[in-house]
Amino acid sequence: MARKPSPAVQRQFPKPAEILELMQFKTPTLDPTDRRLEKAMTIADLRAIAKRRTPKAAFDYTDGAAEGELSISRARQAFEDVEFHPSVLRNVPVVDTTREVLGGPSALPFGIAPTGFTRLMQTEGETAGAGAAAAAGIPFTLSTLGTTSIEGVKAANPNGRNWFQLYVMRDREISYELTRRAAAAGFDTLFFTVDTPVAGARLRDKRNGFSIPPQLTLGTVVNAIPRPAWWINFLTTPKLEFASLSTTGGTVGELLDAAMDPTISFDDLDIIRSMWPGRIVVKGVQTVEDAKLLADRGVDGIVLSNHGGRQLDRAPIPFHLLPHVVSEVGSDLEVHLDTGIMNGADIVASVALGARFTLVGRAYLYGLMAGGRRGVDKTISILRTEIERTMKLLEVSTLDELGPQHVTQLARLQPVARPVQAAAEQANASKPTTVRSPRSTAAKPAAAKSAAAKPGTTAKPAAAKSAAAKSAAAKPRRSSTPASPKA
Repeated sequence: MARKPSPAVQRQFPKPAEILELMQFKTPTLDPTDRRLEKAMTIADLRAIAKRRTPKAAFDYTDGAAEGELSISRARQAFEDVEFHPSVLRNVPVVDTTREVLGGPSALPFGIAPTGFTRLMQTEGETAGAGAAAAAGIPFTLSTLGTTSIEGVKAANPNGRNWFQLYVMRDREISYELTRRAAAAGFDTLFFTVDTPVAGARLRDKRNGFSIPPQLTLGTVVNAIPRPAWWINFLTTPKLEFASLSTTGGTVGELLDAAMDPTISFDDLDIIRSMWPGRIVVKGVQTVEDAKLLADRGVDGIVLSNHGGRQLDRAPIPFHLLPHVVSEVGSDLEVHLDTGIMNGADIVASVALGARFTLVGRAYLYGLMAGGRRGVDKTISILRTEIERTMKLLEVSTLDELGPQHVTQLARLQPVARPVQAAAEQANASKPTTVRSPRSTAAKPAAAKSAAAKPGTTAKPAAAKSAAAKSAAAKPRRSSTPASPKA
């Protein structure tokens, strides 16, 4: 039987009114910074913009890491090697991203990490970071090697949460004075950093001849030609000043080696604790055993970090270390994490495996280099959107609902058997364990007492801290060998 032909498509002349309904022309963005930033959908997009707009030496200082850059590469790979396990039919129309961290609120489960020489990346520097953090309701951390003063950051973020990251310098009085100034300015938390006894081998900086202040060569001049805005900003704004460096002139590694002290010890931690009226966190922890030692000493928190891969190459991956540390000390102190975060999903995975909080460094600097203050706002906006979307897809309404059931760490780097080390650990386990006594409850220096009375600081009673530390020290010692991460 012959098929009936299908009816022909009815055609008509286009009607202008109907065409206008279907085609909506976008209003052009005239501001060049806004035009650049609205094209950025991810932190990687911001990085690409930053690379185009920033001289090679300054960009590489931010983007690079130590030696072969294996540590940062592995840290980022660890976040990519995550498998999420979403629930379904849980009715989650909105999500709550707020977090109580170190005695105060944060609108998101991340803050801005401390970064050194920040105004070299873009002239607004820490002022842009602190202002953006204030607008977003998240903490901002100022580095000892920052290029904006403690008081300048306080002015940029007068009502928000400011944290101060402290290096112990060869000249201890510099560190003590910075501690007193941060307390007096109302910074509520101090990050005592322990992973920089000497500078790592940052080979990109050496190859670029990167120094403080920047030295002009034929190469830097040629590289500057397509990036005039950076040089105009650099040359027409106040000179770089460092709160902790009295002299400059040399590579970053040379400056760090001249300033840092490899003899830093637990005694230095005790001295700084006696001066500081607020919360204290130890940044740069890279083993389970050190995490337990610090928990026994009663600190408020630790940051699992290998300094963004900028110190010891082939250092432990903080994200892989996270569940083992949380299992051992998560009930005794807050466990934070940084290194390698490039997506809001990385932050969600970290929270699911027990991190109380996370810090972003390079992601913030990519935004800063891409568009100053507006670029930092864009970084925060991208990460917020990714966090919210990931939570909704996992169908959890609060951060506290996240747990290990939502994440599998896929194993790419598996440790091999280490019989010699196992024998050494067994021998050490048979020795008597000595735990240092917690700090005394002696009166704090007058300057610290005065600072503790100021608004914005959160002082813990010394007696309560000492009792907590003694109680922790009385716990039976736990095994120091973490289990291998499971696939």
